Amino acid sequence: MHVLVATDAWHPQVNGVVRTLTSLARAANGLGVAIDFLTPEGFPSLQVPTYPGLRFALSNRSEIARRIEQAEPDAIHIATEGPIGHMARAYCRRHGLPFTTSFTTRFPEYVAARGPVPISWTYALLRRFHAAAAVTMVSTPSLMAALSRRGFRNLGMWTRGVDTELFRPERAIPLDFPRPIFMTMGRIAVEKNLEAFLGLDLPGTKVVIGDGPHEAELRRRFPDAKFLGLKTGEPLAAHLAAADVFVFPSLTDTFGVVQLEALACGVPIAAFPVTGPQDVIGDHPVGVLNDDLGAACLAALGISREACRDFALTCSWERSARQFIDHVELAVIAESRRPRARSTDGGTVRGRAAGRRPVAAIAGGARDGARR
Repeated sequence: MHVLVATDAWHPQVNGVVRTLTSLARAANGLGVAIDFLTPEGFPSLQVPTYPGLRFALSNRSEIARRIEQAEPDAIHIATEGPIGHMARAYCRRHGLPFTTSFTTRFPEYVAARGPVPISWTYALLRRFHAAAAVTMVSTPSLMAALSRRGFRNLGMWTRGVDTELFRPERAIPLDFPRPIFMTMGRIAVEKNLEAFLGLDLPGTKVVIGDGPHEAELRRRFPDAKFLGLKTGEPLAAHLAAADVFVFPSLTDTFGVVQLEALACGVPIAAFPVTGPQDVIGDHPVGVLNDDLGAACLAALGISREACRDFALTCSWERSARQFIDHVELAVIAESRRPRARSTDGGTVRGRAAGRRPVAAIAGGARDGARR
């Protein structure tokens, strides 16, 4: 099976969405499913207001159609609700093609943090966007429940995984900072709530890995914290493994893949008891969730690093990819069973795009192909 994923988030961005999609593609390939991407590459782009470093692609209808038809996918998944996501959705609606979506970012809360836009307005727009999808995939049970309360339908679980070969305790490098080291990693932006961490009275050293529009202000306000800049791959894994506690202060992340990456390095989590940490940590003895983040940080120092590593070993990207593939297959199979109106040229109207075979045509062999 060949799946085309439309996404506005792509390299060189470094965030959970990009890491999730690239990891999904690698894992799905091992299951006999090829995933290609329709990305901002090749489109002119526009700076996102209030967010230096983040740009939106200025996509156009004809080029989006050309790329989809050139790819000849068996199924289409829309990963983001930006310009490319909207264009891909419009294409599928015009041609009667089934598609799936994923809800990966709490944009309503992010927008509200930057301006006086009611959260309910943004959720209404997102609800309309996802309503046309056969399945909207979400990463945690608590996010599914929250979206359901806001009127979202056809929700399916798609959890996340971790590369336990890259992220492992043995990669730790010596950091010449007073211990204990409390570390966080991610975009340095207002929605990440880093002030809640950096303002704590903790022993040892507070370390921040990443960059973003809020960095200069936080460096000025918290001169004792160590800002190490953006890191990826082995350098990131080596720094994570060197921490004593990984602090996740976000109140809005839908999952937080970096939590699993820290746990794979044997580093316990300290976080607020909110969506993301609640679903990743739950009742497992690998982190401390507390409305008092400082108390959570200190309590996490007593957690077994071996327990953290053992827990992460159960969270594979293969499991995540199988969930994704199952939702895509079911959407295509359901579409293949729907009645089709006849067009004037004798073909079928639903599921037919110029220059490519019907998406539903693969339904009969989809499940076998996904397990090859």
